[in-house]
Amino acid sequence: MVSTNDMRPGQSILVDGTIYQIMDYAHVKPGKGKAFVKTKLKNLIDGGIIEKTFRADENVDQAFIEKQDFQYLYNESGNFIFMNTENYEQISLDARLIAEIELLLIPNSEVTIQMYENKPLNVLLPSSVELKVTKAEPAVKGDTVTSSTKTVTCETGLEVVVPMFIEEGEVIKIDTKDNSYMTRV
Repeated sequence: MVSTNDMRPGQSILVDGTIYQIMDYAHVKPGKGKAFVKTKLKNLIDGGIIEKTFRADENVDQAFIEKQDFQYLYNESGNFIFMNTENYEQISLDARLIAEIELLLIPNSEVTIQMYENKPLNVLLPSSVELKVTKAEPAVKGDTVTSSTKTVTCETGLEVVVPMFIEEGEVIKIDTKDNSYMTRV
């Protein structure tokens, strides 16, 4: 149990048997009446966001989320297979859980999976990934002097806007927060 006065963004709590992560938190003390806490909560099962108000001294159940290191192995007809790097057990996650990061996953890449009661909730990528450029238009002589950009396709099918000097076959570093080009490797 945790008091609503001690809640902070990023914490996970149980509300009506559903696990939520606190996105935003505001302690409100009106001129009249008792203080209350307004929160914005993200459902970790389906991704929905709700707003909920608690009394200032109310207790809520805290959910303890375990983070485990996994290695992405392969995709088999919509199921993504991961192997635990400690005990070598394999788990299969459906495409719904991977949808947002699917184009950033390459075989043998390391990821962290958030688990609650041995049930996967979310897949966390490192801050950047390295992908090989498989399709790029050639730069025309003179175009590389200015800050021109072009769109290239990476080995996973991800399309990224890069500077003109990036060529097919090169490896580039991608920021996983917004899928943007960082640097050439």
